[in-house]
Amino acid sequence: MGEKRVLCVGLVCLDIISVVERYPAEDSDTRCLSQRWQRGGNASNTCTVLALLGAPCAFMGSLAPGHAADFVREDFQRYEVDLAHVVPRPARALPTSMVISNSTTGTRTILHAASNLPDVTAADFEQVNLSQYKWIHWEGRNASEQVKMIQRVEAYNRTCPPSDRVTTSVEVEKTRPEIYQLFGYGDVVFVSKDVAKARGFYSAAEAVKGLRRYLKPGATLVCAWAEEGADAMGPDGVLVHSDAFSPEVVVDTLGAGDTFNAAVILALSRGRPLAEAITYGCQVAGRKCGVHGYDGIV
Repeated sequence: MGEKRVLCVGLVCLDIISVVERYPAEDSDTRCLSQRWQRGGNASNTCTVLALLGAPCAFMGSLAPGHAADFVREDFQRYEVDLAHVVPRPARALPTSMVISNSTTGTRTILHAASNLPDVTAADFEQVNLSQYKWIHWEGRNASEQVKMIQRVEAYNRTCPPSDRVTTSVEVEKTRPEIYQLFGYGDVVFVSKDVAKARGFYSAAEAVKGLRRYLKPGATLVCAWAEEGADAMGPDGVLVHSDAFSPEVVVDTLGAGDTFNAAVILALSRGRPLAEAITYGCQVAGRKCGVHGYDGIV
C-alpha cells in the first residue's frame, strides 16, 4: 500500500510576487526585475515542500471558483498533491497576497487581501477518512473549529493500536489570542518568532522553555528563529538546537517557515530524532532562501 499520507489543513491563496532590486520609496514608480504568480498559503506551501521531498500528501482547505482558483488547482496537481478534501465555495473569492520581494536583501513584504472565503470547519473534517493518514498538520486559523478536528483525531487514536495512530501538529504563527488555544493541542506545536516575541521571549530557546507549560503532556514544541536557527524540546525535557544554514546569497525568504515546518514533519514522521529533524528543517529552509519559489530545494 506504500507510505500513508500527510494531510495539511489551512489556507491556499494566490501570491502575486514582484521582485525588485530594492524596496521602493513611497509614491514612487519602480520597474520590477520580474513578476510571477505563485500558489501561496501556509498549509498549501507546506504541501508543496512535502511533495518535493518525496512525501505523499494532501491538502484540505476552501477554494473559490475563477481563473485564479484554476491556476491554484492546476499547480497543486503539478506537485501531485491530493485534493480530495478541498471544499468548493461558490460565489466566494480566492484570497490574494501582493508580495514585494527585495532581491538585494531577500526580504518579503506581504499585503494580504483575505476576501470572503470561509475556512473549513469541523463538519467538513468529518468527511476525512483518518485511516488514510499518518500525520495531520493544522495551520492555526479558525482555532475553535480546529480544536474540534483535533479532538476527533484524538478520539480515533484511542481506538487504534499505536502503529495506526495519526500524529497531529499545529502551527501557531499569527499573534491572534484566539489561536493561542492551539498550544494545548497537537503532538507537535510549531510556534513562530512573532508569537514568541509577543509573549515576551527573545530567543527560540527562551520561547521553547517558557511556552512548553501550555502544551499537553508528552507534546513537542518547536520554534524557528530565522538566521538564529531553531530550538525544540520533546517529552524528555531536553532542549535541542540547530544553527541556520544560510545560502551564499539570500534571494527569497517567502515561505521559508512553511518549508522548515514541512521538513521537520517529514523527518519526524519517518522516525528521525528531534535534533536531526530540526537540523534537517533548517537545512531545507536555508536552501529555499537561496532560490526563487520552491523547485530548487531538491
